[in-house]
Amino acid sequence: MRVFALALASIALSVAAQFLLKDGMGRIASRMLPDQVSTLRTFAAAAAEPSVIAGFALYGMGALVWLLVLRDWDVSKAYPLVGLGFAATLLLGWSMGENVTPARGAGVALICIGVALVGRS
Repeated sequence: MRVFALALASIALSVAAQFLLKDGMGRIASRMLPDQVSTLRTFAAAAAEPSVIAGFALYGMGALVWLLVLRDWDVSKAYPLVGLGFAATLLLGWSMGENVTPARGAGVALICIGVALVGRS
């Protein structure tokens, strides 16, 4: 049960990281004029954007926690749990007003079914 809790914590950190990264990149996009948009300028702005920095920090923490999961579980058992991150991301995105289509919902439901099957093995 402890390892499962660690896996969920790692997944939650990754989901939170995604939303921080998205927030940061949205802030950058809103500040740049169309003629200023370039890959180099975008990366430079991202390197100084607090939400992006925080997102990468959460990813790093999630990766460290994931190492504890891999220490105790086979990769073939642990990695499918990452699919739960898709469900959490979809639900959180939907709660924040993102457009979640029935096809996206069905796809995530299939992923969750797969995670459940792996978990029972």
